[in-house]
Order: sequence, then C-alpha cells, then structure tokens
Amino acid sequence: MREVAAQSYITGIGQSEIGVRLARHPLLLTRDAVIEALADAGLTIGQIDGVSTYPGKMAGYLGFSPVGADELIDALGIRATWYAGAAEITSQLGAVVAAAGAIATGQARHVICFRTVYEAAAMSRPADFPPPQRKRVEGNSQWTAPFNAISAATWTAQYAMRHVKRYGLTREQLAQVALTDRANAMLNPRALVREALTMDTYMAARMITTPLCLYDCDRYTDASTVLIVSASDALDEVSAAPIRIAAMAGTVERHSWDQAEWLASYPTGADLWKRTDYTPADVDTVQLYDGFSFYVISWLEALGFCGVGEGGAFIEGGTRIALDGELPLNTFGGQIGAGRLHGFGFAHESVVQLRGQGGARQIKGDPRVAVCTSGGGPLATALLLARD
Repeated sequence: MREVAAQSYITGIGQSEIGVRLARHPLLLTRDAVIEALADAGLTIGQIDGVSTYPGKMAGYLGFSPVGADELIDALGIRATWYAGAAEITSQLGAVVAAAGAIATGQARHVICFRTVYEAAAMSRPADFPPPQRKRVEGNSQWTAPFNAISAATWTAQYAMRHVKRYGLTREQLAQVALTDRANAMLNPRALVREALTMDTYMAARMITTPLCLYDCDRYTDASTVLIVSASDALDEVSAAPIRIAAMAGTVERHSWDQAEWLASYPTGADLWKRTDYTPADVDTVQLYDGFSFYVISWLEALGFCGVGEGGAFIEGGTRIALDGELPLNTFGGQIGAGRLHGFGFAHESVVQLRGQGGARQIKGDPRVAVCTSGGGPLATALLLARD
C-alpha cells in the first residue's frame, strides 16, 4: 500500500468523565484522560516529548477551550521537544495531523493530542468562565450577525436546505443519523444520553433552524479526550495494539462561512483517497462528525460512499449505517448521543473498534480500516486509520 511518507500510529487513548455541569476542573479532566491514555499505551509521562491540541486555551471563551498545551506541559511535568495549540488548522483532528508532522520531521516520538471542552459547566458558572462579550459587529460576524444568523446551526442549515430543495432530502432520511447515534449510545456506558429515540419523537421535536430540529444538534458537554500519537520506530516502547494513521487530509473553505459554495468536507474527502491505495470499499466503519446531523450526510458524499446529493437515500431506513449494517456509523453514539467531545471522540472510537474493544457495541467481523472526521463546515479534517 502507498501511504503517507512518515508512519505515525495512535498507540494510546483515554477519556475523562463525560457529563454536564461537572464540578471537576477542566485541567483535572484533561489529566484524567492523559492518565488513562498512558496506561492504555503502556507509556510513562517521562516518555512523552510532544503535546498537540486544538484550539489552545481561549481566554475569551474558556468554556469552549479551557486548557492550553503549555498548561498541560507544566501541570504534568512533560519535557516537550515540540508542542502546538492553535485554531488556525483544519479543524479539531488537525491537532493529530500536526503531531504526525512533528513525528515525521523527528521533533517528537510520543505526542499527547487532546481536546477538552467545558461548555456546559461554563454556562452554569459564568462568573468563573465568562461567556464571549461583543459590543460591536466585526470580523467574520459581520457576514452573519446582521441577519440574526448567530449560531452554527443556522449556518449549517443553509447547506442542508440545498439538499432538501435540489436533491430531495427528507426529514425522515435526516432522522436516521440521530436515531442511529442514540441507538448506539445506549450500548456505550460512557455516553451522555442513553435513552431511545423514536421517529415519532424526532418528527415532533421543535425546529431549531429548518430543516434541523432539536435532535439534529449535539449538546454542550464537559469532558476531555486524549490520543497518543507515536513514531513507528518507537512502537517497541508501547504495549497496546498500535493503529496506523494511513492517510490524512484537511481543508479550510471560507472560514467566514460567507457564500461558500460547498462545505469543506467535500474537498477533504476527495483528497483523503489521493494519499492512499485504500478505497471506500475497504472501510469497515465510519466515525463521522455530527455536530449537526447533516454533516454526516455531507461526509458520506464527500468520502465517496455515495454520490453528491445521494446521502439521504444512502441512509434511508437506517439499516446500512446500523451497528450490524454494511457501514456502521458512529458506533459510540456520536456527539448527538455520546456528547459533544468536539471531534476527538470519533478518532477515539475508531481505535476502540479496530482493536475489537467495543463490547456491546463492537461491530461484527474483523474490522481493520476506519475513517474518522472532524468539522465539515468551513474547515474539515479526515483520518484514515488501519490495523496492520
């Protein structure tokens, strides 16, 4: 197989408690996830020499990103030869791409990649975690706020409505994402929402922004997820089954969201297959970003599992993307069911499935190849993961 020039592997995964309005400090949640990932990989903190995160600590929006790479380095005593944390990358899993780049250039051997979110707790404690304050319309908001489009739900809905008008996407088809997520979340002991969702309940839910209803949206969550990315020549230091990063792709498509013709998922999905000899037919499971359910449809089209405009029909009835279907989707519950882990949950679950550690939600057979994604709106990242 022709792969990316440098070989990097995900060798450890960890997650903190996942909840809403947690009292535990976000740095401690991050520490919890790191400890679990280190134990999973069989590594010690002394072997870690890199840290990568998205988007770094955001002082003006601490709920969205309360922990920076530098804070984690100081708190855990990491001797870092390389680290990075910024929003100017191709979405959340771009932090993994950056880590792989550092490994490729010999700047690190074992890199902790993390994403910590604290939005639910922050909303309940505004004095400690002040929400963003804007006294004037400027920057990217000048293209949206004057039209009362102040939510990513509104920005995403315009693309979903194009599929409704141009390609015949129905709410019943769109519902299959949320129904599948919730069904899988019921089998995940860490999932935030472990209650069944029926089509009748979905169809009766209040609309948020047409065609997206309440159940098409993820919800604020407090949690941390960690992936350890290691160099191929350092695998003898690792005790867990390593999962190879077989290909990576990422795109930024009009970061302002203003008048972009297509979501960034489309060029990203196409680019992924240019960097490997694997094809969509080789994929055993897809873990696709679902901050809003329509993103899943766009990713399925973008990655070539169906044609553009065919995503709704592809998932109609839900059998194809079910846990026992031909292309199991978001087997941990996605963000709609398991909680808004903001992209990193999809890579975490891909490793779980490829190692055969899914328990009640483990897909059948011997899965060896997975695609996981993050973002999909104005910026997007896709990873192709393989078990050798």
